[in-house]
Amino acid sequence: MPTEILMPALSPTMEEGTLAKWLVKEGDTVSSGDLIAEIETDKATMEFEAVDEGTVGKLLVAEGTEGVAVNAPIAVLLEEGESADDIGSAPAPAAPAPASEEPAPAPTAAPAAPAAADGNRIFASPLARRIAAEKDLDLSQIKGSGPKGRIVKADVESAQPGAAPATAPAAAAAPSAPAAMPAGPEAATVLKMYADREFEEIKLDGMRKTVAARLTEAKQTIPHFYLRRDIHLDALLKFRSQLNKQLEGRGVKLSVNDFVIKACAVALQQVPAANAVWAGDRILQLDPSDVAVAVAVEGGLFTPVLKDADTKTLSALSGEMKDLATRARDRKLAPHEYVGGAFTVSNLGMFGIDNFDAVINPPHGAILAVGAGVKKPVVGEDGELTVATVMSVTLSVDHRVIDGALGAELLAAIKENLENPVAMLA
Repeated sequence: MPTEILMPALSPTMEEGTLAKWLVKEGDTVSSGDLIAEIETDKATMEFEAVDEGTVGKLLVAEGTEGVAVNAPIAVLLEEGESADDIGSAPAPAAPAPASEEPAPAPTAAPAAPAAADGNRIFASPLARRIAAEKDLDLSQIKGSGPKGRIVKADVESAQPGAAPATAPAAAAAPSAPAAMPAGPEAATVLKMYADREFEEIKLDGMRKTVAARLTEAKQTIPHFYLRRDIHLDALLKFRSQLNKQLEGRGVKLSVNDFVIKACAVALQQVPAANAVWAGDRILQLDPSDVAVAVAVEGGLFTPVLKDADTKTLSALSGEMKDLATRARDRKLAPHEYVGGAFTVSNLGMFGIDNFDAVINPPHGAILAVGAGVKKPVVGEDGELTVATVMSVTLSVDHRVIDGALGAELLAAIKENLENPVAMLA
């Protein structure tokens, strides 16, 4: 029977996407692994591969269509010997009926597919069925990894004859509701308020919707508290200048932010209890220092993650950060490059911001807001008034994960590492 191709979830936060471009047309033959479409997620545009083989019978979603829900049918694939006339037996994408209408009658049942001994229907691609027959495999003994538990080529290729029955997959979870938008007046109300004023209405793209929903959720559900310290940068700036002269021949130029990232990564090892994330009903304490860094892009932001940052040299961190930031601005990051971490650095010092309070990026336990280094009068250790370059930082902390004293200990370690950079790298 015809096989539906479903809108994939290409990132952990994706709930809907835009079908940016079809790479196939109706009548084309595709095999497992062939690129069939470009999907714009909330973070990037990514290529989508086929998991089955067959002929493209019908494209259900036109190019450029926005707001296509994850797991919604986007195309129909025909098996060998089938034609477009058979597509009528494939379920069409469900459309919500208006509230005033009677519920639509249940669709006529499609022809039954082979069933397992316990009566449960087996879903498998044509290629998977053919390989299973060649290898004399019982499909009821194989757990599918395709959409909705469908058995695909990779599942039967890795299966062994006579293998023990696989544990029945749990029922597929219902697609989560679209991300809630920030609380506030409804659009119609706001439009009335400004009806006599000139304005341009800017449509929200997937990234801006996700940023709005996640940050609203973060402020509403995470018990933030804030810790502030001033950090003297003169020793770091002198050390940085010396290193940059030595690294000039290699084309490496270290920024203050590179030192901040390193200082935070080392501090998470010095205060391991703070290297943690909130996991709903438990806390996960991480071993490596995986530090996310906020990168502003047009229409939103990314937080690419520098993994094992405590073990990397400053020059390695600097090169990796420049690469991640460049690809973030080009929307070329893969999901594994901006997912994870336990701690975030957000630096607005280069924009002249003295200090600010950052919103925690869930499920992280904390985020460090970094301001500009500014020359200020300070009282020296000998009691005399002097001038120093001072950077103000604010640590936003999730109180469910990190208590006040622990947060203060973490911030003290960050301050110590930045004010004594040579010792930090020893």
